[in-house]
Amino acid sequence: MTAPGWPATLADGPVVLRPYRRGDGAAWSHIRRVNEGWLIPWEPTPADGTWWDLNSPAAYRAVYRELRSSGRTGTAMPFAICVREPGRTERLAGQLTLGNIVRRALGSAYAGYWVDSRLAGRGIMPTALALAVDHAFGAGGLHRIEVNIRPENTPSRRVVEKLGFRQESYLVRYLHIDGAWRDHIGYALTTEDIAAEGGLLARWKRVRTGHR
Repeated sequence: MTAPGWPATLADGPVVLRPYRRGDGAAWSHIRRVNEGWLIPWEPTPADGTWWDLNSPAAYRAVYRELRSSGRTGTAMPFAICVREPGRTERLAGQLTLGNIVRRALGSAYAGYWVDSRLAGRGIMPTALALAVDHAFGAGGLHRIEVNIRPENTPSRRVVEKLGFRQESYLVRYLHIDGAWRDHIGYALTTEDIAAEGGLLARWKRVRTGHR
């Protein structure tokens, strides 16, 4: 059984979005552990366990099963973000999940993402999000994508602002992040916002080249 829009593999230049594989555990664990200081301020407070334990190769097996299940049931479209580098094989670079999918009259999902700090600033994350949004609005049959970000998370806010997401709300004490209830800024985009531009990826490419 498959859900609309998943599984799928999406690509633009060196950036590839694909479902996680069983064999990604070692790479996933290494990236997550190396990026502890980069990621932990923006992620939900864990119920128990250390970052090292919760991001081990053994922990990946449970993460993989959960992501695979959510993709199959249609509650999420989870993607591994990979990068193809010259002279190297495909490299795992992060994750992007369109989650909390609600269909019918709402046709909406929330986007959440992270990227390896060693690859930040190369346009990987905006490209990945643009690919995912275009796919969600097309094959995924959705109408609206929301992204909620802590005000202090400047890199993540820069991603959605570069892509032209609309700031819609300020959510007080919205999620329990890094040990406390944190405010978030709500951004959103609908199909109508980008229909005349040929999609979000097309908009992003014009922004990158200075042709708005």
